[in-house]
Amino acid sequence: MEVTADGSPVDVYLLLPPDGEAEIVHAAVPPRASVLELGSGAGRVTHPLVQLGHEVVAVDDSAAMLAHVRAESVRARIGDLRLGRTFDAVLLASHLVNTAQDADRHAMLAAASRHLAPGGRLIVQWHPPEWFDRVESGQGGRLGEVGVELTDVVRDGDLLSATVRYAARGRRWHQEFTCRRLDFKDLGDLLTSADLAFDGWLTADRAWFAARRGRMG
Repeated sequence: MEVTADGSPVDVYLLLPPDGEAEIVHAAVPPRASVLELGSGAGRVTHPLVQLGHEVVAVDDSAAMLAHVRAESVRARIGDLRLGRTFDAVLLASHLVNTAQDADRHAMLAAASRHLAPGGRLIVQWHPPEWFDRVESGQGGRLGEVGVELTDVVRDGDLLSATVRYAARGRRWHQEFTCRRLDFKDLGDLLTSADLAFDGWLTADRAWFAARRGRMG
């Protein structure tokens, strides 16, 4: 079983279906916008974006994940990325902005900012503060054929650690993670530090938002 540096089981991510992410991005950017996808994994969101008419460059630090991507791809750590190109949109999904490490969070936002074209839009999926209040062990459901259950939830100040357990096709996997709660002031300060500004919620549950370069009026 191949597992990435952050503990993601590659086989699971090949089975997980899209969950509407590409449509959220598509509705928030111009038609046929160029998209830089940071943390693409095996292309679960990449491929629907391409089908919707976007030119996508997929970035991930796992060669095992990128081997399955059917689009231009770059193997790199997000914070280290310097392509010398800009894009109409940059996508930072999978709640990566809630990473436990402040330095990693700032590096990812700085990378996103330097790859945004003038007038470009950053699209972010995050865990809003209310998610941290309600998440509990035993929650779960199904994503396509994959059963998902959250276990071992532990809170420590602004940090939340848990294990995600997956089951499909008679196999089982697990992935541990730790994420940090950010409130809306934290979010604003974080964006400002990367020369970005909040540009609106993209979903009613406030799990997706947009940002642009510079200060908004």
